[in-house]
Amino acid sequence: MPKTEKCPAIKGKKSERVKIISELLKKLYPDALCALEYQGDPYRLIVMARLSAQCTDKRVNEVSKPLFERYPTVYHLAKAEQREVEDIIRPCGLFRTKAESIIEMSRQITELHNGQVPDTYDQLIRLSGVGMKIANLMLGDVFGQPRIVPDTHCIRITHKLGLISRADPVVCERELSRLVPSEEQSDFCHRIVLFGREWCKAPNPKCDLCPLQSRCEAKEKK
Repeated sequence: MPKTEKCPAIKGKKSERVKIISELLKKLYPDALCALEYQGDPYRLIVMARLSAQCTDKRVNEVSKPLFERYPTVYHLAKAEQREVEDIIRPCGLFRTKAESIIEMSRQITELHNGQVPDTYDQLIRLSGVGMKIANLMLGDVFGQPRIVPDTHCIRITHKLGLISRADPVVCERELSRLVPSEEQSDFCHRIVLFGREWCKAPNPKCDLCPLQSRCEAKEKK
């Protein structure tokens, strides 16, 4: 476990606060890695991102191993039988919907994009099961574009820290995009996720030991 530091009192503009919070997160998590173990393959990441809905990244990483052994490329998954895919991804929950979605998404990628995951937002959100969160994840992690990924950790924690005005994915994406420097946006989101798993867990946050407790508006309201 990394050595923690107490967050200094932060006053003034949100841009100043996010800078201090970001620096503390960098010290806690210098390697801002995506929790999904996709081995640098865009096909794997977009499938795993879809599987992660209402499921932990740890479970997705486990389930994805047999899935990609059976369907190593997007072309294989595009031709898959839905029931076979359902059997593999069942532990992720919502397995029927997710199986149908990732097979159709794979078909779209093979038929419309020559087997390559597209690199624009408009093309990505036209894929089955892909919304703003997954599209921004792909653009940030794979294609190096400045993007905020408004997952549940990011929304919940940045709202607690007073960085966004409302705990809403659209608001989170819009307001953090203005606050976080473009070159740091993807890493900032990954660090927030890691922080949420270690310190600010939704059911049982470690408030008394939290290295960012002095900035937590939710704690102040208790």
